[in-house]
Amino acid sequence: MLGRLYDNEVCSAARALEMVGERWSLLIIRNAMFTGATRFSEFQRSLRIAPNILTSRLQRFVEAGLMETRPQPDAPEVHEYVLTDKGLDLQPVIIALTHWGDRWAAPDGPPIIYGHDGCGGPLRQHLTCDDCGATPTSAEVGVRRGPGMPPGR
Repeated sequence: MLGRLYDNEVCSAARALEMVGERWSLLIIRNAMFTGATRFSEFQRSLRIAPNILTSRLQRFVEAGLMETRPQPDAPEVHEYVLTDKGLDLQPVIIALTHWGDRWAAPDGPPIIYGHDGCGGPLRQHLTCDDCGATPTSAEVGVRRGPGMPPGR
C-alpha cells in the first residue's frame, strides 16, 4: 500500500496531496461543498464508500482543519461534518479538475456543469498573472524558488 506522506518533497502540491490526495477525498469534499452533504450517512449513500474508509477520511479532514464537527440539530449525540474556510478554499481545485476531466475523460460531454448563480454562466478556472493580468499558456508558465524553499535544495 502506498503511503500518504511525501517526506522528501519540498512542494506545496505534495503537502496538499497529503491532506486530500487519497482516493475518495476530493469526492467527499465535493459533495460537502456542492450538494450540502454533512452527515456520515449522506456521504456513504451518495458515494457508496465503505464505512471504514469514510470514517478515516472524515477524521483526517477534521485533524487537518478542512472540516469541523458539529452536533446535529435533531440528534446532538451525532455529529455533522462541515467544511471550514480551509476546506472551502478547495473549490477552485475541484472546478479545475472537473474541467480537465470534462475535456479528457468525458466522451459524452460534461456530466455536471458548475455555474454562476448570479447569471447562470458556466464557471472555469484559469491562470492569471498577478502583476500584468495576462492569461499565460502552458509554455509561458515558469517555476522559481519561493521563500519557503530551504537553502541548498
